[in-house]
Amino acid sequence: MNKIEELIQQYCPNGVEFTEIGKIGDFYGGLTGKSKNDFQDGNAKFVTYMNVFSNIAVKTDIDIFVKIGEKENQNRVEYGDVLFTGSSETPDECGMSSVLTEKITEPLYLNSFCFGFRLHDKELFLPDFLKYLFRDDSIRKQIGQTASGVTRFNISKKRFAKVIIPIPPIAVQQEIAYILDSFTQLEAELEAELEARRAQYAYYRAKLLNFNNKRGGIIG
Repeated sequence: MNKIEELIQQYCPNGVEFTEIGKIGDFYGGLTGKSKNDFQDGNAKFVTYMNVFSNIAVKTDIDIFVKIGEKENQNRVEYGDVLFTGSSETPDECGMSSVLTEKITEPLYLNSFCFGFRLHDKELFLPDFLKYLFRDDSIRKQIGQTASGVTRFNISKKRFAKVIIPIPPIAVQQEIAYILDSFTQLEAELEAELEARRAQYAYYRAKLLNFNNKRGGIIG
């Protein structure tokens, strides 16, 4: 049993509703009709493939731009949207998700190698819950099964729409998001501490080796 399943079972012992995601929202595509020149001296921010792949929440403090015409019809990313990578070299890495958890005031677009998912009812889920839900092992397993290919695997949106997700009450979503945010913060702090210890060890080891070499000795 994974973290979210355990937490839902803990806070909702009588169970929760489940649904296919295709019944509660729509998919949309990323940028279309763009050439290399459109990504030089652009006027609008866009979310890159790696932004989606590497982050559970979309990073918006970016300086990557695309040229968008005044009357150009392109899909914009909105608060609460879930973004997915459309393809990868392995099925396990297909459909990696990232959620726009911040309310933004300027237009934001999506790269052409990803696609977005927008809820019909944005009150149904908290974005901070969704950022963990779609990275959860059980959901990731379902998403991986929607990909097909040989040397490169691509997501089938038709199959993706059949992925089944739980719908806990908003209060439970909020509590789960808080708990997982706390774990994430703790992991980041521990990793930073470990990295600092590694750097400290490397520094003093180098000093000892240098000192030992000057004396003509050997440190194993």
